[in-house]
Amino acid sequence: MKLKTLIVDDEPVARRVLREELESVPDVDIVGEAASGAAALDHISRSRPDLVLLDLQLPEMGGFEVIRSMHGGAHMPVIVIVTAYDEYALEAFDAGAIDYLLKPVGRDRLARAVEKARRMTERQAVERLAQLQEIAGPAPGSRPPRKIVGRVGAEYFLLNADEICAFHAEGDMVWITTPRKKYLATQTLKMLEARLHGCNFQRIHRNALVNVDHVRKMSILSSQRWLITLNNGQEFIASKRQARGLRQLLNG
Repeated sequence: MKLKTLIVDDEPVARRVLREELESVPDVDIVGEAASGAAALDHISRSRPDLVLLDLQLPEMGGFEVIRSMHGGAHMPVIVIVTAYDEYALEAFDAGAIDYLLKPVGRDRLARAVEKARRMTERQAVERLAQLQEIAGPAPGSRPPRKIVGRVGAEYFLLNADEICAFHAEGDMVWITTPRKKYLATQTLKMLEARLHGCNFQRIHRNALVNVDHVRKMSILSSQRWLITLNNGQEFIASKRQARGLRQLLNG
């Protein structure tokens, strides 16, 4: 995924230089710019960036005040300080910044800082996911899970198994569909099938696992294939053998 990045500097020229340099760094999505501390906090709450390139000398509130205002908030991005002053480095690291860049910033130095931020963001995501999986339920085979974890962008959601219509694999990605929304699964289809053992889920295709309680209609396509329609309108094609197993579950 691209690293969502916000540029915060009161000088338009400095923002433009950073933007131009970032455009040469792979997988960086510049979500906006801010020219003051207050504007930075507003942008952070709205766009939830992964990385903030933050100047220290800002109108209304300085960079350190911006960092302090974010601590304990709903979203804390990775902070990289970009400044013309070298005397605040220790204070910046104490405040939680992961890097300290002096203007003018070279492209290679900026790329290293972005890569450090990317590793930090990925590590934080893994830690959050582990915490969610622990909340969601026990290991496969013990008992049905309390929750299934789904992701939309950088946000993770805990879903009840009975609200899920189906799991559908597309290449390396597994999608979770509910009556109203689509999420990206955090586990493989095989892992989900094992985790949902004992629940009303049936594998009807090598790429599809459906909730029997959400099956609305089964239609014969040929002597060997059936069309399975779910309550959310989603359709899957199942073999005669797979459809037979599904009908047995439906008949109780």
